[in-house]
Order: sequence, then structure tokens, then C-alpha cells
Amino acid sequence: MSLTEQFLNFALLGAEWVMWLLVGLSIVSVGVMIERGLFLRARRVDIDKLSSDAKSALRKRELEPFEKRYEGSLAMAAQVAIRGLREHTRGVDTVSEAMNSEKTRARKDYERYLVILGTLGNNAPFIGLFGTVIGVIQAFQDLSSDSQGGAEVVMSGISEALVATAVGLLVAIPAVISFNYFNRRVREAVTATDDIAHTILAELHGQAHENASPRKEAA
Repeated sequence: MSLTEQFLNFALLGAEWVMWLLVGLSIVSVGVMIERGLFLRARRVDIDKLSSDAKSALRKRELEPFEKRYEGSLAMAAQVAIRGLREHTRGVDTVSEAMNSEKTRARKDYERYLVILGTLGNNAPFIGLFGTVIGVIQAFQDLSSDSQGGAEVVMSGISEALVATAVGLLVAIPAVISFNYFNRRVREAVTATDDIAHTILAELHGQAHENASPRKEAA
């Protein structure tokens, strides 16, 4: 049996399994959307207040109240700020590296599962198209077996086959929209975190400069 005949036999099994695959992928896609939505909702934080509180904590040397206030926050910016303030006595460079490390760790959590949405958005239409091609092959095979049916046999089979493409698009479009939305939310979180980190570093630089000035005057 040739390779073509083997594929024909496979195609004649029908495209229903492709439909079930797309249904399964749609369930996975919706599950990821819900999980990511809840994840980001739990990590909301008032960036302006966080920045103000961080500066106030550094200026007043009251770091413990700040940490207690935000230690329950899961937001990337809050966790990075806490990590930076914990290392403030070890120098600006150490604080910067500590905050970068925390941001990298947190960003991985923020981007988790987004690859699933991206993959589904790119490939679900092709899976649906594959199902359509199999359906078309089956329709023409049915025509060859029942030539009396004429165009009606082919049209009925092709109309059923096109459903697979429609379902593929139905899975892909929400996945693409969600992927772009969640990516934008991740970028916003990273931007807010960078803003907090620069605020803390600027405050530490200012304090270091103020501490160095009296020494120069004394000299």
C-alpha cells in the first residue's frame, strides 16, 4: 500500500476527531483566560501610593511598617519594592540587582500560560483547515462511491467539512485577543515596577549624596 493510499484511509476515518480536538483546545483556552484574569486581578496595586509610601519609608527610615503594609500584596511592583528596601543598607548597586532579580522572577509568573494562548491563536485555524481538507477528501470519496448522488453528495460533505474551519477560527480569535490583552497587562506591570525601582534608586542616590556632602565639608 502506497503512502498516498495510507493517508487516504486515514482521511476516510472522518474529521470528527478534529472537531473534538478543537473543542478540547477551546476548553483549555477558556481555562487559561479565567486563570490569568484571576491572577492579574489579585495583583492590583495603587502604584502612586506605593511609590509615595516607599519614598516616605526611606526618608523616615521606617521600613518595617512599609513591609508590613505591602507584604500581603502579590503585585510585582510591591514585591520588588519590598526586596529593594530590605537591601537598602548594602548599597545602591546591591539594591538594583536585588530588584532586577525579583522583577525577573515575578515576570515569569505573570507570563505563565500565555504561550498556550499564543500557540492556539496561531495554530487553531490550521487545525480547523486540516479538518476541512479531510472532510473534502471524504466528500469526493463518497461521490466516487455514489456517482448517482451528483453534486448534492459533494456539497453536503463540503458544508460539513467547512464547519471545522469555522470552529478553528472560533477558538483562535478569542485566544489572540486574550493573548494581546494579557501581554499588555504584563507590560503595564513591568513599566510600573520599573517606575517604583527607579524611584527607590533615586531616593537612595540622593541620600548617599547627602551623606557624602558633610564629609567633604568636614575635610
